[in-house]
Amino acid sequence: MPTYDYECKKCGHKFEAFHSMTAESLKKCPKCNGKVKRLIGAGAGLIFKGSGFYATDYKKKENKTESPPKSSSCSSSCEPKGCSTCKK
Repeated sequence: MPTYDYECKKCGHKFEAFHSMTAESLKKCPKCNGKVKRLIGAGAGLIFKGSGFYATDYKKKENKTESPPKSSSCSSSCEPKGCSTCKK
């Protein structure tokens, strides 16, 4: 819920109120029951902290588990020494 700032026109009391955007604005001061006006606030700023949400949440992950392609010319019956394809 947003925070709204109010100021009493009669006594000058400033206060904050939490209510939904669809709720009606406050009409009376809690101290003197005088009329209040809603002040225009600056709102809340957006703060990014840490290592960054892009790098940790949205960045495409690199696939580091890929193995090098196997050669189809080497068979399972190749000799342990001298095979240039599988280098056994």
